[in-house]
Amino acid sequence: MENRVQKRAIDKSSTLLQALKQMDAEEVKLLLVFEADHFLNILTIGDIQRAIIKNFAMSEPIGSILENNKTYGFVTESEEEIKRKMYRLRAELMPVLDSQGELADVFFWEDLFGDTPKTDNRSLNLPVVIMAGGKGTRLKPITNVIPKPLVPLGNKTILEEILDRFEAVGCQKFFMSLNYKSNMIRFYLDQLERKYDIDFFEENKPLGTIGSVSLLKNKIDTPFFVSNCDIVIDQDMRDVYDYHKENQNVLTIVTAVKSLRIPYGVVETGENGLMTALREKPELTYMINTGVYILNPECIAEIPEGECFHITQLMEKTKKRGGRVGCFPVSEHAWKDMGEWSEYLKIINVAY
Repeated sequence: MENRVQKRAIDKSSTLLQALKQMDAEEVKLLLVFEADHFLNILTIGDIQRAIIKNFAMSEPIGSILENNKTYGFVTESEEEIKRKMYRLRAELMPVLDSQGELADVFFWEDLFGDTPKTDNRSLNLPVVIMAGGKGTRLKPITNVIPKPLVPLGNKTILEEILDRFEAVGCQKFFMSLNYKSNMIRFYLDQLERKYDIDFFEENKPLGTIGSVSLLKNKIDTPFFVSNCDIVIDQDMRDVYDYHKENQNVLTIVTAVKSLRIPYGVVETGENGLMTALREKPELTYMINTGVYILNPECIAEIPEGECFHITQLMEKTKKRGGRVGCFPVSEHAWKDMGEWSEYLKIINVAY
């Protein structure tokens, strides 16, 4: 079996968490599922995300979530026919099956299309609010000199990386909340050859994680994204918006699946301190708030003017009035939090 295929291979008994970790390790979003040496199916990041949204446990075997509507190539088809299928689906790879349904070959996108992007052409054209007013205290001392949005990330700044990713899915209109070193951010963006369509608005005082959005009343009348200025998400935001609409959410949180292994045996006790269970070095899984959201425009009216108000308060307020607050999961490595030194240095050392 070719090395690239081996890295994509996973047994159907593996858990959702193991599959997510393998995708992260190999930096892919599609795996080939086997039972022993027999090819069974394709598993995509979308399959796992849909399973998590349906409340499947991360310990569930991937065999229980496999879908039968996948597209394959066949040895009876020409390379051109298989290539057309791959291009239509923007698929990372295409398994080619023989008449017995066994895996005969695997075609990879990079072999057939080179550097042609796999992303589709749907354009979201939704507004994006960038929360860029914070002091970036976790990145001191560099933020004593420059504001956090302008911290370098390769040949660009963190801010440009965020803007470019949203532009890549068709978002053209940006609103940017400023406070700390706002003149420096304005000046930097004004000097760029590449001009972004940004309306700036400023907090006269710190207004919390969402409070400044109250200043956008009557300026946004469609669903819109909100992003912290130190977060990069490796996820097609069109999928997040599709989920937001289909689930009829008022507010959607992009969450990251974070797993923590306890390096000790964990004892569970009951009445009178009697041991009921012992788990050796268990792995715990949580859903982490990444700092990226989709809000319906009516959320703006829920944010009090001139007061410090946090996104968590908006979530609770929305739920209390019967609004749906949904969570769209991404893998742990798809979420890059560049707001503290340890994570920032890890990212630039690996990626740049």
